[in-house]
Amino acid sequence: MHESHRRAAAEHELAAYVHRTAAEHIEKGDDIAGGWHAERALEYSDHAYTLARGAHTKSGKIGSF
Repeated sequence: MHESHRRAAAEHELAAYVHRTAAEHIEKGDDIAGGWHAERALEYSDHAYTLARGAHTKSGKIGSF
């Protein structure tokens, strides 16, 4: 159970990092690179959400029969 939560958290951190990278590129006027990073960030965010939902579902089933 703990591993699935760690994986979801790591993916959330990666998404946040890539979002910041996208913002930095856009602030510098590099909209192409900023857009590319923003698309990657969305993918990481979606994946993190999926992992978090799975971890939550699994943790709710622990101890129930």
